[in-house]
Amino acid sequence: MDNPRNRLIHLSNSSLLSRSKLNELLQTDQSLNSIYHMTINDIIYEYHLSVERAKRLFTYCRDQYYFELLMKKIKPYKIWTIFDQDFPILLRLIPDPPLVLYGLGKAELIHQSPSLAVVGTRVPSPAAKRHINQLLKPLVDRKWTLVSGMALGIDGYAHRLAHYYNGQTIAVLAGGLEHPYPPDHLSLYRQLTIDQLVISEYPPDRKPERYQFPERNRLISGLAFATLVVEAKEKSGSLITADQALEQGREVFSVPGSISQTQSIGCHKLIQNGAKLVQNTYDILEEWEYLRSKWCRTLQEYRMNN
Repeated sequence: MDNPRNRLIHLSNSSLLSRSKLNELLQTDQSLNSIYHMTINDIIYEYHLSVERAKRLFTYCRDQYYFELLMKKIKPYKIWTIFDQDFPILLRLIPDPPLVLYGLGKAELIHQSPSLAVVGTRVPSPAAKRHINQLLKPLVDRKWTLVSGMALGIDGYAHRLAHYYNGQTIAVLAGGLEHPYPPDHLSLYRQLTIDQLVISEYPPDRKPERYQFPERNRLISGLAFATLVVEAKEKSGSLITADQALEQGREVFSVPGSISQTQSIGCHKLIQNGAKLVQNTYDILEEWEYLRSKWCRTLQEYRMNN
């Protein structure tokens, strides 16, 4: 535990500290050193933990054997922390950035631009695959990176399209990289960890839980200049991703569909609320060309000031 980076990785692997608690720690002590020397009462007072949780955290911080075991266990993974210069700038710019990211595959893809988030229903219509191919194949040919969540349906279509045409794609998981979800996409996961990139903000041994999916969605939208919703029901995780994109100052695109199918309701509501209607690839390219100089200037200013 000899440097802030390792301390951050160590503390983030504890289920006793949420990301918000870790942010509190960083605000008061960027070295993350003080907590390792606190008494149980100090921990209770400073971080408002129960006596039981404070005792467990006290023990966790002093378990050198577990720390060394953890460092060995995570060696196969590419790890980005907020202390690292190569932490993705796009995620530094979102309101609630991750503190640690774990990756398998081609780590350089996380810095590729332009990138487009692609989300949609897990139960797509028969036309969905055709729409995905029609809209995204030209972008793949232009070396765009497609970002999605490896879910069934639209997510899987987007990853497979990019992989099949030797393009670039990033899958963002809910849960750790040792527990790819859903099980139906295990073979896809294995392909992506070799030829593409799979990332997660959760420790590798953390099993996916319900709350992690909406949390994961902010990373999908955060890694792209825009989020494209291909099909979405009225109540859909895809709409959460679209909302998060707007909160992050990113663009939202929506593909219209038949008024008689439930998979179109969410997309039509997005369009009614101001999302750009996308009928062809040019609609996406046009928006990128319009925003590119502003986008690149924002990134350049961030690099210069940090």
